[in-house]
Amino acid sequence: MIKLLMSWDIQAGKEAAYMEFVTREFTPQLMKLGIQPTEAWYTVVGNGPQVLAGGITKDRETMMAILESEEWEGLEQKLLDYVRNYKHKVVPATGQFQL
Repeated sequence: MIKLLMSWDIQAGKEAAYMEFVTREFTPQLMKLGIQPTEAWYTVVGNGPQVLAGGITKDRETMMAILESEEWEGLEQKLLDYVRNYKHKVVPATGQFQL
């Protein structure tokens, strides 16, 4: 299994629109593309990214095909309308919490 790890901060003043986008579009589209969400963490207090999220695919080839697709590029661009400090990386899934 291969995991996509993502992190970001929600833009000030866009919290409500962000939540609607993530629940109605981002997460369903992620699943439609073939990435199974595994976790989403929201940081309430402390330093670091405000949101940490992850999803898995069965193998690296599948993940890379998704991340190179026009559909992913469009979804990622929409996410950037609501967030800042966006980062992502692809790592082997360990079955435990990963950064």
